Amino acid sequence: MPHQPVLRPGIIPLRPLGLGDILDGTIKLIRSNPKAVLGLSAIAALLTSVPLAIGQAFVLDTMGSTLTDPSQTSAAAAELDSLYGVAAQYGGTLVSYAVQFVVVTLLTGILTRILGRAVFGGNITAGEAWRLVKSRMPALFGVVGLMTVIMAVPLIVFVLLIVALAMNVPPRDGALWLLGATLLFLLVYFCYYLFFRTRFAFASPAVVLEGRGPIDAMRRSWHLVSGDFWRVLGIMLLTSLLVGLVAGLLSVPFTLLGTIFGMFGAGSVGSAIVSAVLIAIGGTLGAMLTYPFEAGVAGLLYADRRMRSEAFDLVLQTAAIEQQRQGWVHSSTDDLWHPSNSAKP
Repeated sequence: MPHQPVLRPGIIPLRPLGLGDILDGTIKLIRSNPKAVLGLSAIAALLTSVPLAIGQAFVLDTMGSTLTDPSQTSAAAAELDSLYGVAAQYGGTLVSYAVQFVVVTLLTGILTRILGRAVFGGNITAGEAWRLVKSRMPALFGVVGLMTVIMAVPLIVFVLLIVALAMNVPPRDGALWLLGATLLFLLVYFCYYLFFRTRFAFASPAVVLEGRGPIDAMRRSWHLVSGDFWRVLGIMLLTSLLVGLVAGLLSVPFTLLGTIFGMFGAGSVGSAIVSAVLIAIGGTLGAMLTYPFEAGVAGLLYADRRMRSEAFDLVLQTAAIEQQRQGWVHSSTDDLWHPSNSAKP
């Protein structure tokens, strides 16, 4: 008996997905709605890149002044420039992280809603996606805030331990202890980060598509990942490596040019501006690809886990057949993602 072809009304076939399906579906998500996906990602990337670029341009200008004419730089002036450089660098980084917290959270919600419709072959504008998702934003910020706390607590504990160690260990021995403790902590923290990042990878889709609260969404993500942890982790790591490589190829030329302008044109306002602009362009190009691709992979992995553990593909196929009969994708398809529609409870 010949196999029936798998339904594929949108960006993915409506069956459990392989790695190729997930990557191909993410690319199709971007290509099917480039204005909404890439346009919003570019705005988000620009907003997060500009503060960091300004801080880096200031640091490069300070370094360039010292390298160009070190004889004219007194020790006091050099120390003051160094303090200004550190303040600019860390200030720009903190501002960038603060903006990123808000902007990327908003972007993730909108992209997830676009993806939910694209699975059925439907297109949705950025404005429509925002209207559908804006009521979910408090819960989405709740998830991001809880994740930030989970990731930050070990760092705070480590800093406190290092301070206590520095106060109670002789300086000669303290350096070795500090180096050893730092290397051990980085190794343990890397594993800690990967574990919780994977366990809560589907919390954002659960908030946006299922209408859950922050804690319930994180519990839902934990449950969906259970039984397939290593596969989810492997796909997410591979995605990060691929996207990081491509983003690096796009951003490095601009960052390198910005660095050259910043250091060798030190003292010139024009050079500082050009440096900041080039670094910002590099950061924007890299992040503009990273944000939608990682959000797309997470969303399709979420769909795959529901198809594997809840027979959700049967729900999607039934809805797709009805839509093909009607000849269009109705907005009611958004409600299909609610867990009450799973073929298995």
